[in-house]
Amino acid sequence: MWRSRGVPADSFYQIRPECTDVPVTRFKIKAGKTLSARKWHAAFTPEGYLDIGKTLSRIYRGGVHPSIKGEVWEFLLGCYDPKSTFDERDHIRQRRRMQYAKWKEECRQLFPLVGSGQFITAPIVTENGQLIHDPLVQKETNPAKGPVAVLPQDNGSPSNMDGANNLEKTDKRVVQWMLTLHQIGLDVIRTDRTLVFYEKQENLSKLWDILAVYAWIDKDVGYGQGMSDLCSPMVILLDDEADAFWCFERLMRRLRGNFRCTDNSVGVEAQLSNLASVTQVIDPKLHKHLEHLGGGDYLFAFRMLMVLFRREFSFCDSLYLWEMMWALEYDPDLFLMYEEPQSASERAESSKRKSKSIRQCGKYERENLKNKSKKNAEDPLPMSVFLVASVLKDRSTKLLHEARGLDDVVKILNDTTGHLDAKKACTGAMKLHKKYLKKAKKL
Repeated sequence: MWRSRGVPADSFYQIRPECTDVPVTRFKIKAGKTLSARKWHAAFTPEGYLDIGKTLSRIYRGGVHPSIKGEVWEFLLGCYDPKSTFDERDHIRQRRRMQYAKWKEECRQLFPLVGSGQFITAPIVTENGQLIHDPLVQKETNPAKGPVAVLPQDNGSPSNMDGANNLEKTDKRVVQWMLTLHQIGLDVIRTDRTLVFYEKQENLSKLWDILAVYAWIDKDVGYGQGMSDLCSPMVILLDDEADAFWCFERLMRRLRGNFRCTDNSVGVEAQLSNLASVTQVIDPKLHKHLEHLGGGDYLFAFRMLMVLFRREFSFCDSLYLWEMMWALEYDPDLFLMYEEPQSASERAESSKRKSKSIRQCGKYERENLKNKSKKNAEDPLPMSVFLVASVLKDRSTKLLHEARGLDDVVKILNDTTGHLDAKKACTGAMKLHKKYLKKAKKL
């Protein structure tokens, strides 16, 4: 039975006993506030239609109970339309699982360690596409001791590497993909290493497989450092690997622009530029001070935006922050944007059921609609920009009086790690968003 003061959610994400410096979570499961399994299941009709509006405010008030986070996230991220039935979602789920299996098999044909339960942390191909024939390249991981080189086993043996040996050396896409595989492995063994969950080799390899497959199908972006931090919670919350992949894929549709890099710029620069504009409007004094220190590009906030505060919060609190943010941003048109191609009859039937209702929007999205941001040439700013702005606003006095250089700015922001309150950050972001919309309209 839940107590009125709440039950810490840490027990659902067990920390390895030797990790003693992990930030303590502030998120507590509270009766009447946290979305429980009972309340969640009661929000569905017998056919499977979900009253999403009923759940959004509860998620914002108290988060989601860990036992149902995975299935709730699938709706928040637009994997499923709330207006679909149980049968329709089962059909979509099976179709997606088959598609994932097909892509994974393509990757396995190119490199047999995909799906083998093993992964690599050393390069397997040179920049010009030459395979590295070193028996110690095949790796498996002992989380307690770090990467340990071992001789190839069944799936990694030279006799089973024919798929890799027969690669077209001129296929730049294949070479580029294979160049990322060891980097994915290195990131995998660093991701959420304090959790008992990742002591199991099978869980590490599942994370590696999902990221390897995603890097293969996303021809424009591929893989970038930080994606493992975004994918890890999906692997933990969803038992089926394919379901975890699709949840991650939907999240990446929102964030992939952050990872789009050229020789002259990084994708997240657009959000950093937006952050500068927002700060200039809501706190011109702080913005001017940061510019004076040489931080007008706001690169010191790079990490916060890139991996959505995964490093600034405990694991549990970062999940709480994400679901609150997604609940506030929720747009009924989200599913329409992400939907797979349908037949003409399916589209006609689907469009009958989908009409926009402001009651089913998140609070943040309602503010955008009220201010008619959707009619602007540019899309509304993501809430993550206002979350960072709220952290800067909260540290404004300290930054103004103590920061004498960019190193001081970075230090002051790094000191927030483990000390931020997710609910307070979201509340602050909502206030700044409202203030920004009013001031921006006047300007």
